[in-house]
Amino acid sequence: MSSVVDTPVIATARRAREAAAELAPLPRAVRDRALLAIADALEARADEIVTANAADVERARAAGTAAGIIDRLTLTPQRVAAIASDVREVVALPDPVGEVVRGSTLPNGLELRQVRVPLGVVGIIYEARPNVTVDAAALCLKSGNAVLLRGSSSAYSSNTAIVRVLRDAVVSAGVPADAVQLVPGESRESVRELMTARGLVDVLIPRGGASLIRTVVNESTVPVIETGVGNCHVYVDESADLETAVRILVNSKAQRPSVCNAAETVLVHAAVAERFLPLALGALAEAGVTVHGDAAWCKAGEQAGVAVTEATDEDWAAEYLSLDIAAAVVDDLDAAVAHIRQWTSGHTEAVVARDTGAVRRFVARMDSAAVMVNASTRFTDGGQFGFGAEIGISTQKLHARGPMGLPELTSTTYVVTGDGHTRE
Repeated sequence: MSSVVDTPVIATARRAREAAAELAPLPRAVRDRALLAIADALEARADEIVTANAADVERARAAGTAAGIIDRLTLTPQRVAAIASDVREVVALPDPVGEVVRGSTLPNGLELRQVRVPLGVVGIIYEARPNVTVDAAALCLKSGNAVLLRGSSSAYSSNTAIVRVLRDAVVSAGVPADAVQLVPGESRESVRELMTARGLVDVLIPRGGASLIRTVVNESTVPVIETGVGNCHVYVDESADLETAVRILVNSKAQRPSVCNAAETVLVHAAVAERFLPLALGALAEAGVTVHGDAAWCKAGEQAGVAVTEATDEDWAAEYLSLDIAAAVVDDLDAAVAHIRQWTSGHTEAVVARDTGAVRRFVARMDSAAVMVNASTRFTDGGQFGFGAEIGISTQKLHARGPMGLPELTSTTYVVTGDGHTRE
């Protein structure tokens, strides 16, 4: 890309590429030392970070930003300390770099190894949560990658202060400062330049709402790992234990409704609908959930004295991220599968059933990153899966799918060792 004019964004990407080349061969001990330096620096300079964050919060309040978004934006000394603790947990995770994925000795005597290597330069485009700045930097450094951070303008002061702290810390540990950089600028043009810096940036990972992810996927020339959007379903089979199904449904929806692995639709087999719907309506109402239902759910709501809103196609497609859920009665498992395949975002689906044959059929016909069997959709999470941390949850099929831990931030290289071998 030598012919590309070095705008501030492109110049930043070039420096990241140079830093990535220096970072990749560094041993784990150096990268871990850098992460520990980051954790210490975050705690030591928490006041500096919180002061910068206060300016962002004040602007958000003046702009009439919703309280929930302001809460996600806000940093306190306690929250900064928790972020530092999370970085120390990343240090303890296994190092994926250098892992031999597979290896063999070929019939001609060549030794073949497929080895994990860093992706190179990873760009993260994300919304108002400044904790992502630290999380993404820590995971990328642990896996040997340079990182370009492009947060939203609403957190620009916070992110600037945080990245300044991170860069000072990594340099003290012997890692190039440009391994961690904030993409300059607050305009959409700076985002567009990052998305089209193919050849300098190896991969982009968007973290945020559906609109952000769709924009990055549609407009980037840099390869994108699509993450996050979760139109997740719970299917209650005719063989389900209904009390278990109610617990799973309520947990999937209401335990934390604003996240991508919360359930957005429940489908119920017609054979158990008469018994299940009253139970579910009562439990959902108690949890504060509004049901957007088909005719059967609306009728059951009238009989139970629970208000049910009539569902439309917009409801079947919705990622509510709120205490709302779409609900339908289906004729059988095949109808449930057809509904899910039409409307799913490919994130997580759950089946509640005691019939192992029904479970096998459901799992085999799903086309999503995760399928829960008699368990809440809320378990689709890197920490819950035992990965220790995640950069996001991929809903695409290439390279990485589902919760993305450290191994998903690597690629592989084939190392072939011979003894003067030549090919006939």
